[in-house]
Amino acid sequence: CLPANQERFANGKLATVQFHPSAQVVMTAGHDRSVSLFQVKTFNLYHNPRIQSIYLESFPIYKACFSVDGEQVIATGTHHKMFFVYDMMSGNIIPIEKVRGVDERFLRSFELSPDGSFMLVTGTSGYLHLLSMKTKELVSTMKVNGRCSASAFTPDSSKIYSYSKEGEVFIWDVRNRKCLHKFEDEGSLEGKCIAVSKNNQYVACGSASGVVNLYTTDVCLKENHPKPVKAIMNLVTSATCVTFNPTTEILAVASREADEAVKLV
Repeated sequence: CLPANQERFANGKLATVQFHPSAQVVMTAGHDRSVSLFQVKTFNLYHNPRIQSIYLESFPIYKACFSVDGEQVIATGTHHKMFFVYDMMSGNIIPIEKVRGVDERFLRSFELSPDGSFMLVTGTSGYLHLLSMKTKELVSTMKVNGRCSASAFTPDSSKIYSYSKEGEVFIWDVRNRKCLHKFEDEGSLEGKCIAVSKNNQYVACGSASGVVNLYTTDVCLKENHPKPVKAIMNLVTSATCVTFNPTTEILAVASREADEAVKLV
C-alpha cells in the first residue's frame, strides 16, 4: 500500500494518526498545525484521495482524536489553554477558549470515554478534569497524589485508571468521581502509559525504564501490591505507548525515544 497521506505529507512531525470509527477514513494531525482526512481505498492501492485539510493558525497540534460517533475531531495544542472542536457534519471549527473551573497553563493530554459521554483532560499537579462531551463544560475534577502521566477508561466507561509519575495507579468511579482503590505498579520508578483491554480483562502499565507490567483487572481492584501476570522486560527505552488490539490477543508496546521501537506481544 502507498502511504495513507500520499496526497498531503505533513511539513512537521505527525502527532496523531487515527482511523475513523466507522468510515474508511484516516486522519493525520501534527506540528504543522493541520488536520487532514484521507479516504482509505483498500482495493485501489495507488490512490488514497485527500478529503480535506483544516489549518489551525499558531496551533501546533499535540493530540487529535475522533469523537466516538465519528462526527467531531478534538485537537489540543502543544502549549495552549484552549482546544479546538472540528464539526465534520457542518464543517465548522469551534474554538473552546476557556473551560470554566479548569485553571491550567495548557491542556494537552486527554482521553474520550468509549460511551461518548466524557472527555478526561490531564492537568498539571495531579489534577484530572472530567468534561461533558456534549457541552465541553467541566463536570468534576479529581486529583491523584503527585503528577498524573496517563489515564484510561474501562470499556464500559464506568471507571478510570490513572497512572501517576510516582508509579501508583488510581481507580476512579466515573459516576460519583470517588477513588475506589489504588495500587502500586511493581518496580515502576516513573509511570508513562496505561491501557485497559477491550474485554476488561487486563491492565498494562508502561514505565520510564521500559518495563511493561500486565495485570488482571480483578487483582488491580483488590490488592495494593498486585503481582503482574507478565512483565515485558526487554525494551531498553521508555515505554511511551501501550495499546491492546480489539480482541485482546495482542499488546502493542512502543517508545517514541527510538526509531521503529515497537513490539507486539
